[in-house]
Amino acid sequence: MREKAANGLAKGAPVRLDKVSFSYGSYGSYGEAPLVFDVEFAAATITAIMGPSGSGKSTLLNLVAGFETPRSGRVLVGGVDVSAEPASARPVSMVFQENNLFAHLSVEQNVGLGRSPSLRLTEADRAAVAEALARTGLAGKEKRLPRELSGGERQRVALARVLVRDRPVLLLDEPFASLGPALRDEMLDLVAAVHAERAMTVLFVTHQPEDARRIGEHMVFVDNGLVAATGKADDFFAGAGPEAFRRYIGAGAGYSTSRDVARKRT
Repeated sequence: MREKAANGLAKGAPVRLDKVSFSYGSYGSYGEAPLVFDVEFAAATITAIMGPSGSGKSTLLNLVAGFETPRSGRVLVGGVDVSAEPASARPVSMVFQENNLFAHLSVEQNVGLGRSPSLRLTEADRAAVAEALARTGLAGKEKRLPRELSGGERQRVALARVLVRDRPVLLLDEPFASLGPALRDEMLDLVAAVHAERAMTVLFVTHQPEDARRIGEHMVFVDNGLVAATGKADDFFAGAGPEAFRRYIGAGAGYSTSRDVARKRT
């Protein structure tokens, strides 16, 4: 049985990729080496996943979510091997950059899909949807269609759907990349606040150092299909990260957290 937080909701679970190997197409096609991930994410923490484009960050999330299948190795969530489980059976929720909302469904219907794909909702389900919409600042917009919302509001709908699913692991694949700086910070702070309430394990891919510094507790740096380094996010930005990480963020050897970048922890 999943452990519960003080508020009765599911607590985060540790995630481990145990010597997971993956490659697109036939092994070794086009001279490409397989991606190899051997890494653990602590339960109930927020981990930023950074690295150059094409390094394997989104693939790592897809392997955890069940959208990709490893050639070898194991994916474990809460100590349970889920490598052979379909995405729908894994204790994981994921928010994508494009938010994956159904254009013909209202806000409350899109959120309700998190409880029932057929939208046959019980009174308890409807109460959970209403609570999630209120928590994400969408109360009063239940009947709107996605096209009637701003970009930030659409991502709030996607996050509300995650809340009603109540899974211990949340995966974020650059969901706020298309938002302006102020709105992106607002959404990051909402993720941090929800994490503080529910103690989910959060893995989020970002290209923005400011995002990682704002809410990230831990850092995983992916380079050329491998986990090149892991550690505390503060240490990475204080200069303890590998040279490849410093090059990636465009920092010299003297880079540190002395720059005035807001850090939000709730």
